[in-house]
Amino acid sequence: DNIRGEAAAREELEKIAKDPARFLAELVDRAAKGGPVTLPDGSTVPRLPGYRRWLWDGEFCGSISLRWQPGSSALPAYCLGHIGYAVVPWKQGKGYATLALGALLPEAKAEGLTYVELVTDPSNVASQRVIQANGGVLVERFVEPAQYGSAEALRFRIEL
Repeated sequence: DNIRGEAAAREELEKIAKDPARFLAELVDRAAKGGPVTLPDGSTVPRLPGYRRWLWDGEFCGSISLRWQPGSSALPAYCLGHIGYAVVPWKQGKGYATLALGALLPEAKAEGLTYVELVTDPSNVASQRVIQANGGVLVERFVEPAQYGSAEALRFRIEL
């Protein structure tokens, strides 16, 4: 969770400690059976099908997730992108995000998507490079919806 940072990390660790098997099972939810998703402003929206993978090199490096709307490459307005990723600070700059994104793209295509969109902060040059290294093209500069804080953002698209 790039928005809530340490608070989200603590919550994840608590879930793992409480019930490791359940935590692992919840990483894959292709049928969107999990409960609603809570957005940064506290509002809730329906969960989309998706899954999350850990980046691992013998120890945890970060995670990457894919979500989609069944039957369409388009996403509902409340979902800013198909793919999100984060790398722990001490592993950044080593190519993990670039490799993870490249590995996830064929899986997105296998889910029936014809393209994926990724959103990043205009100041996050490293993330922009990750996306561009995987064929991403800047589609628009926009203001995020209020539930995300109305910040300026960049939307990239990767054709599959």
